[in-house]
Amino acid sequence: MGLLKGGINEIIATTSHNAAPIGIHYRDGKATMILFGGSHTAANIERDGWVVANIVHDPVLYVKTAFEDLTDDAFVEEPVGNRTMYRLAGADAWIAFSAAVEKKTGEAIVVALTPEREIIENAVCYPVNRGFNSIIDATVHATRYRANPTPKLRHLIDYHSDIVKKCGGKKELAALSLLEGYIGQH
Repeated sequence: MGLLKGGINEIIATTSHNAAPIGIHYRDGKATMILFGGSHTAANIERDGWVVANIVHDPVLYVKTAFEDLTDDAFVEEPVGNRTMYRLAGADAWIAFSAAVEKKTGEAIVVALTPEREIIENAVCYPVNRGFNSIIDATVHATRYRANPTPKLRHLIDYHSDIVKKCGGKKELAALSLLEGYIGQH
């Protein structure tokens, strides 16, 4: 498996007709994810024992999947081993994982990931775009802000929003507009 790199890899995780942006922690050849307890993604992984990491370069999709559900036509069935998994239809690449809960608290679960299949659907190369990176960071902060609207989180969102406005292209600016709609402009 070569798609994951050391550190936290931002992907869109899919389970049974569910998608959410998640960071996969990849260190020393071990992949894990930390999920909020009570989320659809956490419940599906606990029930089904699998997750697909979708590698995409669509900032609007990252924002959208953080705050709402996708329609069923956004998913593609993939036979992996003896089960059917679901990936995003527009993924550039994806990794199907078996997933096992390693640790569970009242707030979160830690999931160990074992790769089962890795596919590159569209071999593309994207230059580093600070606007894209900042929309990812702003989205992470915005999901926390909706649960706990603190001035510190709002400041972080505003900081990254300024970078998106300065460095982003049309898609990043559209994603920022969508994000502001989900959390409300100040």
